[in-house]
Amino acid sequence: MQDDARSHRHGFLLVGGTQKSKLWRQLHGNRAHTRRYFVLRRPAVHSVLRYHSQWKQRAIFQSCYSCGPHWTYSHKCLRLSSRNLIVATLWEQCRHHTLLPRYLKPPILGSDTAAVVVLPPMRGCCGLTKKWIMNLKANGASKTQYRLHVVTGDRRGAGTDANVYIILHDKQGRATPPLSLNKVFRNDNERGSTTSMDVKDDCGIAGPVEKVEVWRDNFADLTIFGTITEFLTGRRTKRGSSAWFLDRIEVEEIDMPEEEEQPAENDNNHVTVHRGSSGGRLWVFPLQRWVEAHRHYEIRLHDIFLPQHDPYPEDRKKDLHAKRQEYRYEQKVEHGPAQIENLPSDEKFSEEYYWTFASEKVSLLAQTKFIEWTTTKWNTLENLKSVFKKSLGEPECIDVWKEDWWFGLQRLQGVNPQVIALCTAIPENFDVTEETVKGLLDDLTLEEALKKKKLFICDLEITDNLDCKDNRELASPLALFYLNKENKLMPVAIQLKQKKGPDNPVYTPNDSPNTWLVAKMFYNNAEAQHHQALTHLGYTHLLMEGVVICTHRNLSPSHPLFKLMAPHFLFLLAINTRGLEKLVAPGGWVDICMTQGVQGIFELMKRGFDRWRFDREGQVEKELESRGVLDPEVLPYYPYRDDAIPLFNVIKKYVRTVVTHHYDTPEKLAGDWELRWWREELVKPRDNNGVGLRNIPGNEEKGFTSVDEVVDVVTVIIATCSLGHAAANFQQYEQYGFVPNYPGILMGPVPCEKKIYSEKDIMALLPDKRMTLDIMVITKLLSSRGTNSLGNFEMQYLYDPVGVKAAEEFKKDLKKLSLDMQKSNIDRQWKFEWLDPTIVPNSISV
Repeated sequence: MQDDARSHRHGFLLVGGTQKSKLWRQLHGNRAHTRRYFVLRRPAVHSVLRYHSQWKQRAIFQSCYSCGPHWTYSHKCLRLSSRNLIVATLWEQCRHHTLLPRYLKPPILGSDTAAVVVLPPMRGCCGLTKKWIMNLKANGASKTQYRLHVVTGDRRGAGTDANVYIILHDKQGRATPPLSLNKVFRNDNERGSTTSMDVKDDCGIAGPVEKVEVWRDNFADLTIFGTITEFLTGRRTKRGSSAWFLDRIEVEEIDMPEEEEQPAENDNNHVTVHRGSSGGRLWVFPLQRWVEAHRHYEIRLHDIFLPQHDPYPEDRKKDLHAKRQEYRYEQKVEHGPAQIENLPSDEKFSEEYYWTFASEKVSLLAQTKFIEWTTTKWNTLENLKSVFKKSLGEPECIDVWKEDWWFGLQRLQGVNPQVIALCTAIPENFDVTEETVKGLLDDLTLEEALKKKKLFICDLEITDNLDCKDNRELASPLALFYLNKENKLMPVAIQLKQKKGPDNPVYTPNDSPNTWLVAKMFYNNAEAQHHQALTHLGYTHLLMEGVVICTHRNLSPSHPLFKLMAPHFLFLLAINTRGLEKLVAPGGWVDICMTQGVQGIFELMKRGFDRWRFDREGQVEKELESRGVLDPEVLPYYPYRDDAIPLFNVIKKYVRTVVTHHYDTPEKLAGDWELRWWREELVKPRDNNGVGLRNIPGNEEKGFTSVDEVVDVVTVIIATCSLGHAAANFQQYEQYGFVPNYPGILMGPVPCEKKIYSEKDIMALLPDKRMTLDIMVITKLLSSRGTNSLGNFEMQYLYDPVGVKAAEEFKKDLKKLSLDMQKSNIDRQWKFEWLDPTIVPNSISV
């Protein structure tokens, strides 16, 4: 080898690796030519380049791990010592003085292997060699192999000024040296930003990246400023500017040899379906955690493991322990729902969301203030209607709210469509007789209408004897509806209290128009309390708050079920905390603008939580079946049912795809102790640090006993956070905005006789101008959508091939369903778009 190398000793020589010194002696003996050599310092190797002024030749250096088919030029390989040390000779004639030598693309050199490329001298070549060598000295001859993208999360205080370091590991067990992510004179790793850097092909690894290792130091730790902040504002900052929330690290393949086939990756540990902007493979390593100073985080590809398969169980255990300290239960109301003790900083609104929400509120308040200053007290319903033309827009019901067919539609596609039920017999306490409904059932008798399943009932006995603020009186009505020959649901009788008697008459359309109208208003007033306390706030916001806390406490962020559900928990704890502070608090909106007030709303929640069952209220079809309205033959027109069922099934299909992949054997299900913990806490009583959900499938000893049980529970959670909340929330302005249509509060006792009402009497029942404007503003604000449409996740958690494909199929199914719903709306009696997937958000954020 020595003779072979010395035959080219006037060429250019580049040496890299740990055997530099030994190779030097073999090529040159003991002679030193230090003044003729440039020393290039790179992260991976120290290279030596010899330049001889007699010969002017451009050289391109590429390292080679082994003698293989990737060398396309003639070469000679020799073995030196016990390590593969490759010497290759190649020739390239420079005929036109501008011809550049070709790049070689061999596999990357191992960290303990040296390589030499010797290029023979060629007379008559161009004279730019010295300039090229100086550039080589400054920049190195290696090419970019990977591009590293480090994404900082969009959390308050997520950015860092600390020094960040990363090591990449490939499938062969090789690793790069520590790569510093800090760029001089650049404010990198800031909140919501992506910091990128190139990794050269002499980095010491090749092919798929299997693992990344990341850590930070404590540089710029501003804990002293936390003390100053606490002194000035009374609030201490938990994290200094060295704190860092890392969302994910992406490794993009840039330079892949043309001759090299992409490796066949048949296992989920290495395969990736992601592609970078350059078209190369992209390996994603999500962390989605706060990075502690000096703690090394090793992140596997996609970071999705059941606990029994996690390669870093101690780190996982440590993270869960920290979560349990941060996410604690508290029953803020006796016998009330499980709520968060203190809102974790990670759960707070993003700045963009907060200011969007706040600016919209300011705009609405400004508009209503203008109305308050420029209008006089409204004395008629027409005066009240004119207000909407000046500000927030007219609710579509404003011209039809008195109609009986509209009152029927409110039960089928209003904000509270889960009350109507098939009537198989008239309740004993409902004083309805044949004489009561004479002439209101077409040509049927009461008995015939019952047998033919033409009668439906709404029974709000749950509001009976509810203690409301300031001893306000609230109805606990029963309402009877008849499905006529046109398949329209028409009200035929209303009784405003549960106990029948002479002071509790049954109102019908045969009464005076205004008397019948007032009866309908008092029914709607009672149902509005039920809607806000249970259908909206209780069964979505607060029920799911306990589930969110339980999930953080028991499922690691690396758990596939956590990743599946997490997008649907966005801002839920934040909106609940803010809502309870501002709206559902003494002196707040509920206390002033709802008959029940804060006192009544929490009492109603207690009653409702005791009745809620997972296997009934939790699942759309079973809930409809329990009310006898699942069959379209019984109730042909029911937009809520017709849209909710297919949307629920699309969600379930998505959930099933992910869950069955990760629990493809009974052993995996049985061995998942985090899943067992999760179920245990879901069913544990609320006064014993649990969520208190009833009839969750499975058993106390084994937890979930089948994959289907897991699919059902996760589906219900995601559907409640999306479908359930959307149905109850987003048409609030349409229903509540024009107060007589669906009054949250009426200023008077429940009628106990059939009196004749004038328009003035009806106006006296309505809240005053200031309260009406507050109702308009809040319901308009609550009807806004704060997060993305279902399936269009604000933050991606699932990066593995199965999860990515499932999410793509989910989007396709939702798009198709949206088109079907839009077509259905063309022929409906009244537009119902609230369960269109383009309108349904991912989470409860408003």
